[in-house]
Amino acid sequence: MITRRRLLETMAVGSALAVAGGLGLAPAMAQTVSAQDLAEAGPLGDVTLGDKSAKVHVIEYASLTCSHCADFHNNTFPEFKKKYIDTGKVRFTLREFPLDPLAAGGFVLARCEGNDKYYPVTDLLFSRQNDWAATDKPLDGLVNLLRQAGFTREKVESCLADQKLLDGVNAVRERAQKLGVGSTPTFFINGKMVRGALSMSDLDKELKPLLGE
Repeated sequence: MITRRRLLETMAVGSALAVAGGLGLAPAMAQTVSAQDLAEAGPLGDVTLGDKSAKVHVIEYASLTCSHCADFHNNTFPEFKKKYIDTGKVRFTLREFPLDPLAAGGFVLARCEGNDKYYPVTDLLFSRQNDWAATDKPLDGLVNLLRQAGFTREKVESCLADQKLLDGVNAVRERAQKLGVGSTPTFFINGKMVRGALSMSDLDKELKPLLGE
């Protein structure tokens, strides 16, 4: 459990660790999870991209301070979105699995202004990860970065102090651990667990049989 006190303290003084490579909290077991278990969203709800009736649902558990997650979102996700999500073939959901207080804070900020800003903010934080997550003044880095999304310093600080949002982020992580998630990024593709920053060839290999291609 990441507490609000720990989150705010880390935001103020930075972390002794550099951006995480994606190490988790416990070893994840290779497995398939039922659609019913995966359908349970956290208290804040899911924010989903794509056709809700798509044949394939890809769920990613990620940490905003995970370098492998950033690699996926910066280098693979745009093509994946164009090829599979925008064409209605795949529905995609990003869920929170923060590895540290900085990542938890990033997700709290992504949740703070409603669903419409969830992906714009997470995309921005992944694309400029080193500008906030690998500095000794992460709060200043976030304030400077999130001005692009319309946040003021006062808004950033207010969001980070929102206990309800932090509780919601923590709940998603705790639920994910029960499903066997122990590292980031971890994907569930129609319930099948696949770990690591997937390339487009990896995604094609997993998705095409499910789509009958």
